[in-house]
Amino acid sequence: MTPAALPDLATAASAVERRELSPVELVKGCLDRVAARSAALNAFIAVFDREATAQAKRAESEIQNGRYRGPLHGIPISVKDLVDVAGALTTSGSAVPPRNPTHDAPVVAHLRRAGAIIIGKTNLHEFAFGTTSEDSAYGPVRHPIDPSRSAGGSSGGAAVAIVEGMCFGSIGTDTGGSVRIPSAACGITGLKGTLGEVSCEGVVPLSETLDHVGPLTRTVTDAALLWHAMMGRPPRPPQPAESLWISTPRRYFFDVLDDDVRELMAETIRRLQKAGHTVEDVAVAHVERIADVYLHISLSEAAWYHAPLLAQYADRYTPPVRLRLEMGRYIQAEDYVRAMHARSALRTAVDRALEGADALLLPALAIAAPPIGAASVVVGDTRHPVRALMLRLTQLFNITGHPAIALPMGIGRDGLPRGLQLVGHRGATDRLLEVARAVERQITGGAGSVGGGTG
Repeated sequence: MTPAALPDLATAASAVERRELSPVELVKGCLDRVAARSAALNAFIAVFDREATAQAKRAESEIQNGRYRGPLHGIPISVKDLVDVAGALTTSGSAVPPRNPTHDAPVVAHLRRAGAIIIGKTNLHEFAFGTTSEDSAYGPVRHPIDPSRSAGGSSGGAAVAIVEGMCFGSIGTDTGGSVRIPSAACGITGLKGTLGEVSCEGVVPLSETLDHVGPLTRTVTDAALLWHAMMGRPPRPPQPAESLWISTPRRYFFDVLDDDVRELMAETIRRLQKAGHTVEDVAVAHVERIADVYLHISLSEAAWYHAPLLAQYADRYTPPVRLRLEMGRYIQAEDYVRAMHARSALRTAVDRALEGADALLLPALAIAAPPIGAASVVVGDTRHPVRALMLRLTQLFNITGHPAIALPMGIGRDGLPRGLQLVGHRGATDRLLEVARAVERQITGGAGSVGGGTG
């Protein structure tokens, strides 16, 4: 068995546990993929070749001597370059002077204790303040299927690393959809748990009220294994749920979709119903407030964090990110407080929409991955701003803190992936993973990712 033949993290872990494949071989296979494809796609900012190889040798020795730690032992993982890794610069994808941490962020420390091997830090939209991963001091992250297109953002490099076999799991951050958007754009799985479940300590903040940290993987099982480990828990796979009751919020969330997203969503619903699951429509109240609430919170909090950096290094930010930060300076305190009150109303609205249901089902991204540099795209007969359209379906669940997961649901007629989103009850991320496992089974037979690069 070779690393290239392994479809997902769980399969790699099984091969390592049975000693059919060594961590050294896994790491070498991933580093070879990084060397072959990362320069063209700008997936990585830093690659830890020597450190990862040394860690793999230690893991191999531990396993051979009967000290196997579990399904992440010896598995190569990448980390978004917004998250502190001891001894490596945290650049945040920016030319602003980086952090130089002496300690791992807790999420990284938990992964290391589980035996994971950190092979490098992935590229991103500068300071995670964008949806396309094109505004980066290290160049735009390019889509693995069509390099003229965005990989989504802000965790674009993390998604590309998974699709291209550069690692078996990636750690991203999600403030308005930054794990789920690139996952949907690239055809993989991306999870953000309930707000606060995974520590954001040691992660450069964007908006502390809305920030989450989550895994990007090829399958739901892989996401569950990483998610548990990220919290310091023993990794365990989810069992697929049975006899689901799923609610679909059509108003607002289905209003602006490209034809392929709309048709693949309809096909997904038909498959679920054919399998015996119940899918019924539901309304979410106050949806007209989503964008307003999100912007007033995220822009204000981002401007507060960046104020001292902007005072010294304004010319080092990419112009679009600098503009958004400066916009945040002009939001009045009254508007911020009003948005925080509306946040509570939106949280209650999602709770009520979930009453009696296992999950909400809706698209994760209204369109395919947009061309790099595109400020707007046409959906139907109307032109929409790219940033607003890419945030439209995900940002609510950062506002409310509900767990949400993006899954691939198929390939459009343009050859690009489309993704769906499942949203669970607050504090019930494990149950959401069980629901997602059942939905994944109906869409791909459990195979997970529909992405795949050209290299």
